[in-house]
Amino acid sequence: MLQLKTDALMATPCDDEEDNMAMLCCHGKNGEMFMLTRYPDEDEVELTWDYEPSTLDGLKVTLGDTTMRVELAAGDADALGGKDQLEITHATATADMAEVEQTLQNILKGTGTYIRT
Repeated sequence: MLQLKTDALMATPCDDEEDNMAMLCCHGKNGEMFMLTRYPDEDEVELTWDYEPSTLDGLKVTLGDTTMRVELAAGDADALGGKDQLEITHATATADMAEVEQTLQNILKGTGTYIRT
């Protein structure tokens, strides 16, 4: 399992300037970049890891107050360099968590699984 530590998850549930794209991203302490995006008219989710984008069909995201776990379908492990799970430790402000939740729900609706712990 890959692990990443970040100060905060940055979320945009619906970006007017980007055709209403939902986007969640963060940067790790060692320069890693993780991003999930989805346009409202598309069925696929795009995951970007270390600036390499991949398109995914099945995705499971479990969000907690200080961790977020991303689980990929077995066939999509190449999106994370051969790993099928990424655990992100974050210190996102409580006030920002509702926006993170809304963004994940928009990204995963009908294409993946979202769990809030």
